Amino acid sequence: DVQLQASGGGLVQAGGSLRLSCAASGFALDDYAIGWFRQAPGKERERVSCITTNDGVTYYENSVKGRFTISSDNAKNTVYLQMNSLEPEDTAVYYCAANSIWCPANEKLVDHWGQGTLVTVSS
Repeated sequence: DVQLQASGGGLVQAGGSLRLSCAASGFALDDYAIGWFRQAPGKERERVSCITTNDGVTYYENSVKGRFTISSDNAKNTVYLQMNSLEPEDTAVYYCAANSIWCPANEKLVDHWGQGTLVTVSS
């Protein structure tokens, strides 16, 4: 049974950093692409970043490039999202997701969702 547990959200001032964790169980990270999505109040859920751990291929949405870094620890079956230089516009509920091929831009095509973790960035 595929399960994803996201954690690490919180309240931080603009310019600060947070690290989100996505602990996976029921499958090996190599079997899926793992992605981070976010949903801000009143907006649709959007893809933020994605990684395939078997080859290290990564993706970043334009607004987070250079500020966010996705990584994995396959021994811990965990994917991380290091978020630096946070901006109020990054405020959202962040979700991790597992997908059999790649992380789709369309949230409706995601295979498995974890629960969200709230990130609030104050100005």
